Amino acid sequence: MEEDSGVTSHTEGLNGVSHECKETEELTNGHSNHKPVINGLTPGHSVKEHANGSSLLKSLPISALKQNGLLQSLATGGEQPKTEEESAEVEQAREEWEALESIQPVVSEESSPTPLISFNEALQHFQTTDLGEVLKNIQPTIRRTGLAAITHFLFGPPRLHRELLEERDLVFAIAQCSLDNSQAVHMRVLQTIYKRLTGSKQDCPRFGTHWENVGFQGTDPATDLRGTGFLGLMHTLYLVMDPETLPLARDIYKLSQHPTQNFPFCVMSINMTRIALHALREEALSKECNRRQQVVGVLNEFYVATFLHLYQLWKSQQKTISDSGFVLKEVELFAKKNPKQMLRRLDIFLRERRSGGAPRASPDPMAQQPSPCLGERGARSEGTRGKEMHFTGVCELTPDMEGEARLI
Repeated sequence: MEEDSGVTSHTEGLNGVSHECKETEELTNGHSNHKPVINGLTPGHSVKEHANGSSLLKSLPISALKQNGLLQSLATGGEQPKTEEESAEVEQAREEWEALESIQPVVSEESSPTPLISFNEALQHFQTTDLGEVLKNIQPTIRRTGLAAITHFLFGPPRLHRELLEERDLVFAIAQCSLDNSQAVHMRVLQTIYKRLTGSKQDCPRFGTHWENVGFQGTDPATDLRGTGFLGLMHTLYLVMDPETLPLARDIYKLSQHPTQNFPFCVMSINMTRIALHALREEALSKECNRRQQVVGVLNEFYVATFLHLYQLWKSQQKTISDSGFVLKEVELFAKKNPKQMLRRLDIFLRERRSGGAPRASPDPMAQQPSPCLGERGARSEGTRGKEMHFTGVCELTPDMEGEARLI
């Protein structure tokens, strides 16, 4: 048995490669098993499985594979010398692989939150934008003819002062502009509204169901701006960024989330903008604008006063979304008929909230900037700021604003 176990033989291996074969002996329960060894490797029992020499190498350790002459021959291509081009590519790949270890993650600038934008800054964007192409199409007042024109001239509200016409036209210009994804200011306005209402610190995607959480009707807020254009977002921005009105905005937003009295907050806000535009177009606000020598500030306050009126009516009378059509019509008729009373109610409401120690706006420095033309509470400190406004051009809201009030 000793001579058998020490026998060494040479056979011609697969593909003409010579292999050194040895026989090894293992004792299992007193019986000897003889297994051939090829280059120090012991193959399995299936001959068919090792016919091409590949399966033999599948489950073996790397150290064993390095000793296999067949594998070395195949890997080196039959000991063919490497070309200079191949050597250069291999060297370049090795350098790139080693360089991966030194790569440090870089935080993209896009991952940082978009800064909030104040109403003043957004307004300035439109003041410095040339919107003159649509100036020829503007219709900022209702066209009256015949007896209606004479009656309005004799008994109607006074005409807006000439020095305020550019500011009035700018309002209708903004109402004509749509939401533009390529305009950074537009995107900042949208993000600011979302963050101020939800308390989020991070940006949200441009499209998605999250917009329904703040009261838009779908995944794209732009589809809800019919009839008011970007002015609808500007008014909502004013509501949430002015430190005087932010608590009211949050109260209204809280009511809009009520289990039974809920309503789409931003869509309702857009309806308040539509009512304010109607009042301005019908010259119901001209007297107050002339008195304060400003248009934007009066319109902003009238918008807030209208929203306050709807909020109080909706909450006290337990209104639901099924009542929205009737409520909107009632609010519009009352607001346009009593603009001075609406503004006075808002002033009293804000003064009582201040004196009652109600929570003020957050100490965000952007929110602390006074919005232009703040009406009674801002006119005393800002004087005739409206006269200092200069515009490079205006565009116009389509005269598609008439009709019954509805939740658009």
